[in-house]
Amino acid sequence: MSNRDYKQFASGTVVHVYNRGNNRESIFHDEQDYKAFIFRIGLALGFEEKELFHELCRFPYSRIRITDTHKGNFKLYAFCLMPNHFHLLIEQCGDIPISKIIAKVCTSYSRYINAKYKRVGHVFQDRFKAVLIESNEQLMWTSAYIHMNAVKDGLVKHPSDYKWSSYNDYVSDRNLPIIHTNFLILVFGDTNSFKKETLRFSSDENM
Repeated sequence: MSNRDYKQFASGTVVHVYNRGNNRESIFHDEQDYKAFIFRIGLALGFEEKELFHELCRFPYSRIRITDTHKGNFKLYAFCLMPNHFHLLIEQCGDIPISKIIAKVCTSYSRYINAKYKRVGHVFQDRFKAVLIESNEQLMWTSAYIHMNAVKDGLVKHPSDYKWSSYNDYVSDRNLPIIHTNFLILVFGDTNSFKKETLRFSSDENM
């Protein structure tokens, strides 16, 4: 994986962002936690709360406010939330760096977790990692890696069985509002090629 910790964010760049729980501890403990994280991503991407009324990000109550972001500054192409880590594939479309919204999401989510579980201290391990996407081949590999993460770790047998990733937004009509699907479908060729290339993914392959 090249540029394993790329941090020079610029408009037009697509980046694979990931981080794990402190000491490899779980960061998602129940469905509400997964939804709380997706909800915060949506706010950071510039969506209003009323636009996030979807079963995967519907949050029963919130005092969360993530400001200084506007819809169109970023595009989220893929995600996978695993029990102790997360992956995001995101494009920066303006001058606001990706690092800013990732910091907002992680800080807000850490406060939520510490309050909910009556804990103190860091939720995430150090700073997030970021890998710059530099070719279509690398983009396709990274998309497949993200969408096959739950299969690779033995949580499910097929990516469509795991709802905490964006896979079903590509292969079904789930339509999570925060996901932009057109770009990856264009790179893969069509939806069938997206399915085929994702399912034949091997984590041993190099980008």
